[in-house]
Amino acid sequence: MRITKAIFIKQAKDLLKNPAVLVMFIIFPAVAFAMTNLVVLENLPPNMFVTMMASIFAGMGLINSASTVIAEDIEQKSLRFMMIAGVKPYQYLLGTIGFYILAGVVTSMIFALIGDFTGAETMKFLVIMASGTATSILLGAAIGMLSKNQQTATALSMPIAMIVGFMPMIAAFNETIEKIANILYTQQINVIVNDFSLCLFKPLLVTALNIAVFTVLFVFAYKKKGLKG
Repeated sequence: MRITKAIFIKQAKDLLKNPAVLVMFIIFPAVAFAMTNLVVLENLPPNMFVTMMASIFAGMGLINSASTVIAEDIEQKSLRFMMIAGVKPYQYLLGTIGFYILAGVVTSMIFALIGDFTGAETMKFLVIMASGTATSILLGAAIGMLSKNQQTATALSMPIAMIVGFMPMIAAFNETIEKIANILYTQQINVIVNDFSLCLFKPLLVTALNIAVFTVLFVFAYKKKGLKG
């Protein structure tokens, strides 16, 4: 617990010193607020911009951020020193994603306030957003762990983030793509934030499976590349 807490604090400090990552937690709710209050059109679905920006934030906005943070630890040899000191993969992972999930939940609460959700809607929203944020961070962390440096991490994470992030939008117009998208956590986020009356069981199950896959990938990469970082 002490090691995990130390990594948690380290990541918090690193985030505050990295405006490129910090802005990801600010820009999406800011855009949602601005569009919600400035765009007035007939037959516009309620909270369309809130749910749109929230889906993008949880589904793809943090993948690049997480990958560059991990890649920075590799590039600066921080990860190597931590592994030599005996830091286990789960300690590093929990310390890293723990802070980013917390930051993601705070951002999600801002989205909920902008959307003026009811209490029940807010609870569902926060659950699916927290799970989506965790999955995005895990995917980004795995990409970062497989990268040699921050430039490589960015080059890898951007197209992957675009694919998983925009696939739900494409799925709305293509049944074949929809079948593929249903196995992705981003599709499950999109489904729930657009209809809070739906059950959370399937979305959370699919998201949990995504989390399991990305966790295994991260641990494999950590053990394989950590000491070489």
